Amino acid sequence: MKTIGVLALQGAVREHMNMIEKAGAKAVAVKKVEQLAEIDGLIIPGGESTTIGKLMVKYGFDEAIRQFAKSKAIMGTCAGLIVLADEIIGNEQSHLQLLDISVERNAFGRQVDSFEQLLDIPGVGADFCAVFIRAPLVANLKSSDVKVLAEHNNRAVLVRQGNILGMSFHPELTDDARLHQYFLRMIEAS
Repeated sequence: MKTIGVLALQGAVREHMNMIEKAGAKAVAVKKVEQLAEIDGLIIPGGESTTIGKLMVKYGFDEAIRQFAKSKAIMGTCAGLIVLADEIIGNEQSHLQLLDISVERNAFGRQVDSFEQLLDIPGVGADFCAVFIRAPLVANLKSSDVKVLAEHNNRAVLVRQGNILGMSFHPELTDDARLHQYFLRMIEAS
């Protein structure tokens, strides 16, 4: 059985752990850098990207996750997508720079503008309910290696570059484990 860690610095940790177990893998809350050696894949959850970024630096996760990404799969949801991005539009310094994209924070509006949208996702299936909460936008693909897997209103909301999967929405806030199962298949293939 594969073990998937959820970076437990801030954000929707428990919800991702529940979905990992529903997808058929073991879930671990990653609170220490040393735990990265014990997992097969990592999820960087939604939350507040600036806070997650500062805590990654404070506890040494930034460089450790960059090394982890050289051989293992990472999934970022909402704030996790921002943390993975090469560039954050505006003045904020980017964090991990593992995904060759530019992102725009809160591009779909404020908390009150949250919405759900059914998406058809290759390799996942039709009618996947994507929950958008203060969601970032993939504003620019900076490499042909980045593949768009899903769009909403002609805007990329789910992308993959090799072993890195990033999305604007929160798949952990539904009962549908298909995206977590897709990530598990990515791990098994790497």
